Amino acid sequence: MAGRDMVNGGGEVDTFEKDLKEILEDGPNLNDMHNTVQTGSPQKIMTSSYPGGSGSFDNTGSSQLPRSQTMPPATSHVSLSNNPASSNGDFLPKTVQTAQSKIETIKSWSVNTFKCTKQYIAERLGKGSKTVDLELEAQIEVLRDMQRKYANILRLAKNLNSHFCNVVQTQRALGEAFSEQAQRSPELQEEFSYNCETQRALVKNGEVLLGAMNFFTSTINTLCNKTMEDTLLTVRQYEAARLEYDAYRNEMEALQLAPRESTSATKVDGSKRKFDEHKVKFEKLRADVSIKLKFLDENRVKVMHKQLLLFHNAVSAYFTGNDSALEATLKQFNIKLKPANTEKPSWIEQ
Repeated sequence: MAGRDMVNGGGEVDTFEKDLKEILEDGPNLNDMHNTVQTGSPQKIMTSSYPGGSGSFDNTGSSQLPRSQTMPPATSHVSLSNNPASSNGDFLPKTVQTAQSKIETIKSWSVNTFKCTKQYIAERLGKGSKTVDLELEAQIEVLRDMQRKYANILRLAKNLNSHFCNVVQTQRALGEAFSEQAQRSPELQEEFSYNCETQRALVKNGEVLLGAMNFFTSTINTLCNKTMEDTLLTVRQYEAARLEYDAYRNEMEALQLAPRESTSATKVDGSKRKFDEHKVKFEKLRADVSIKLKFLDENRVKVMHKQLLLFHNAVSAYFTGNDSALEATLKQFNIKLKPANTEKPSWIEQ
């Protein structure tokens, strides 16, 4: 048969064309197989050698289609709609936008920090111009000095409170000792008894005075460490805005004075726009500081008038032995004392 095929070369060509035509007509439609995805390496395909054979056999002898009929074409569409990673079509663009936004934020912060540091060093060295509001700066300095002095008053008041608390505890212990000896010493029972009553009276009045002193120190602490500190926080923000304002102002002035050949109009406009933004921020914070300083001063006068009157009346009534005046002072300022010998409830009771 091989010899005959060699002699009749034209017939062999006709037979191959007929087989190829039958494969194309009888094979499945490739467009129906675009959703098929095959993995792994295909098995070895053995094609038939007899004329007209259009099938193929694997190692087990079962018939298989040719590779061109079982594998989708390289240009066929493969659906990936079930892939969770691609269900969000804009996942990659959002990630890129987030990264770009972070980069721009870091870049803006770096440029702003560099300019402010340069301005700060220039001011320290006396080479840079600085915007100064003499009246506002004087008020800020008064506030800072006042906070230091009030902090010292608070520290001394806390020390007095602590020492007086120790005195009251000692008086209570001394009264208990007198009471015990009054029961054990009949010959001195009367003397021990009235000394015991005296110490108990001092303890009672001392607890009332401690309540007034605790209220005084608590109010001074709020005024010094919260109210004044809140105003000083706004002052620090104002000073930072002032530094940024001067940094961008000096940059804009330098660009305006530079030769037109070396600076473009776009750069000058951008510098002026940033300067205007920081100017608005600076003026807003300056107004906020002025308002807070005014309200703080009014509030401080009212609070201290009340607290100093309380402290004076309570201390005077205690050391003069005027129990009724001491009780009246607490009622006047609505101070409630905790009951004596009260302990914190256990976690079971809570």
